[in-house]
Amino acid sequence: MKTSPRRVRWSAVGALALVVGAACVLVPPVLAAAPVSAAPTVASASLTPVGPGRTTLTYCDEGGVAETLDVYEPTPLPTTAVPVVVYVHGGGWTGGDDAITPGSLVGQVASDIGDKGWVFVSIDYRLAPKYRWPAPIEDATCAVRFLRAEAAALHIDPRHIGAIGDSAGGQIVSLLGLAGTSAGFDTGPDLDRSSAVQAVVDLYGPTDLTTTDWAHSVLIQDVAVEAFGTTFGPGTPGSSTTDELVAASPVTYVGAHDPPFLIIQGAEDEVVPADQSTELADRLRGAGDSATLVMVHNAQHGLLAVAGGPVTPSVSQLSATTAAFLIRHLGSSATRSTRPERSSRR
Repeated sequence: MKTSPRRVRWSAVGALALVVGAACVLVPPVLAAAPVSAAPTVASASLTPVGPGRTTLTYCDEGGVAETLDVYEPTPLPTTAVPVVVYVHGGGWTGGDDAITPGSLVGQVASDIGDKGWVFVSIDYRLAPKYRWPAPIEDATCAVRFLRAEAAALHIDPRHIGAIGDSAGGQIVSLLGLAGTSAGFDTGPDLDRSSAVQAVVDLYGPTDLTTTDWAHSVLIQDVAVEAFGTTFGPGTPGSSTTDELVAASPVTYVGAHDPPFLIIQGAEDEVVPADQSTELADRLRGAGDSATLVMVHNAQHGLLAVAGGPVTPSVSQLSATTAAFLIRHLGSSATRSTRPERSSRR
């Protein structure tokens, strides 16, 4: 397992990273047989075809920081271009890394994707407080464009890219699915490529940073100040702070022709309130988009069980549902081009 070169900050912020890390991440056995290769720089003209196994690549160097992603290729290597699923980790925009932990929901999904013969990718991105928002989404869009630019070397079909993220990562992948280039998040190299994704799995991610939902989420308010420079919730109408929170909220961009969403949320979550997931699902359905909301009973943030019994559905059931969703919407029988560009809804 690759160790992040950055120090994870342990405080109230680190506690959120710990919860997320415990719940959501695996090095799938079917994908981890080969040693990790050295990471080339983004300046290299073209990648040498990689795999099978895990390969670490530098995808972007925004702000002078070389950001990497791990590519997990199946054994045997694909003989044709295959779909890819991109994982964006949580950690309150201030912690976490791209490591994948055995037995977690994301880990089981990664194994299922590998068993299908598809590629799985996990990305690192710049973290606060050194790099405040919108650095994380700028890096995520750069990663998707990089995957399209290097699709041939990575054995992936650039028309079939899905994204899965937990907590802060859920917010980031939701923006990948909803916010077009006019939102201003596409910066850096490969700007001739699209950063859109064709299916999104949002695991208990913040979706509306402007509502009163956040009044009782002490932990998220602590990380919000470090990551955004302000608390979440209602602000002064027309202020730059309010505008930034609106722009960082996935619900801002919901409209027709959005990709299908699977949203999984713990019913007892006190970090990211369940209403956040409900609001996103309702807005997507109201716009005529496909949105499936799974409310997990007896589950707190990270889908960890609260006292009194197991989570329902179980993590194994949720991972099977997630893999089936991605396979259904990214499979070769359902070829998808990137959605039409549309203006930001502000």
